[in-house]
Formats: sequence, C-alpha cells, structure tokens
Amino acid sequence: MTDSLIAEVRREQIILACIDTLEEVGYNNLSLTKVAKKAKISTGLISYHFNDKLDLMNHTLHFLVSKQHDFISSKVILAQSAAKQLEIFIEAHLAYQETHYKHTIALIEIVFNARNEEDVPYYRMEEENDEDALRMMLLEILKVGQQNGEFTESFQTEIVASFIIGAIEERMLKANSSIPVENYSDELIKMIKRLIV
Repeated sequence: MTDSLIAEVRREQIILACIDTLEEVGYNNLSLTKVAKKAKISTGLISYHFNDKLDLMNHTLHFLVSKQHDFISSKVILAQSAAKQLEIFIEAHLAYQETHYKHTIALIEIVFNARNEEDVPYYRMEEENDEDALRMMLLEILKVGQQNGEFTESFQTEIVASFIIGAIEERMLKANSSIPVENYSDELIKMIKRLIV
C-alpha cells in the first residue's frame, strides 16, 4: 500500500469512528479523545490527519452527504422515466435513512450543532455541497418530467422539491415512528403524484 492510500484508509477509519461517537454521545459531548478511543488510536494520530474538531466535522459531513448522494443517485440513474426516477428518489432517500441510521444521526448532530469559523451554525450556511446536489437532482427530475409531459406544468418545481425534501427530513427526525418506512414512502409518492400528474 502506498503512503497516500494508507493515509486515506486511516482518515476514513477516523471518520467512521467519529460517526459512531456522534451517534453515541452527540456533537456537544464529542471530543477528539473519545473519537480516538473509538478508533483505537492515539489522539495525536487524529491531529496528524485533521487540524482540529471543526476540520474533522467538515470532513465527516462531506463523507456523510457524499455517501447518501452516491446511494440515491446510483438507484435513480437506472430509471428510464422522470416519474420512475421521482419514485426511486423518494424510496431510496427514505431507505438510506432507515438502513444507515448511525449516518443519519451523525448528519443531524453536525448540521444542527456544529458552527463554522465565523460561528455560523451549519444549518444556516448557504454553501454549495452534496446536500444541494440531492436537491438539484430532484429539481432536474421534476423539470424533465414537465418538459416531456409526464408531469403537469401547473406546479413550481422549487416548491414541490421543498415539500418532498421536507417530508423526507421529517421522517429522518422521527426515526422511531410506528409507521413503517415503506408505508411512509408509498403515501408520500401518492400525495406527490396527485400534485404533479
């Protein structure tokens, strides 16, 4: 293994330990010492790969949203129509939350508790990131569906996209819901189809 590959593997090991620690103790109780203990390495080794806690959080957030985006886009790309892509987008997004519970919790912890160097909470930042890439994917599906006649032109894509993302994120915040994720997904798809078809 080359040195750069070893470093990449080590960084991912630390990020995965960070995700586990976020899920167990939350952002406010997380320390590099706890992450190091979880990763079974020294705190100094974390400091070698990441400048500080904020740097580790930035890399962890990027890792989380990239994994989520890759999971969803790999399924959406296989569909031949905008209508099917929309269904798969919703199903895959909800399924990811269900099957990657620790990742979902870690994402929530970072987005709602971390702050950047200017002390701005992450959820108030308007930078381009992979989370925006998911929204852009959804907007593209809706626009293509309107252009090719699968969807009516009587709705604003931005508003419908916000509605869909909001409903998906609401489920993320209620992971212990008594409603099975498949039922939630089916009902959401039915509601959206009534709005756009």
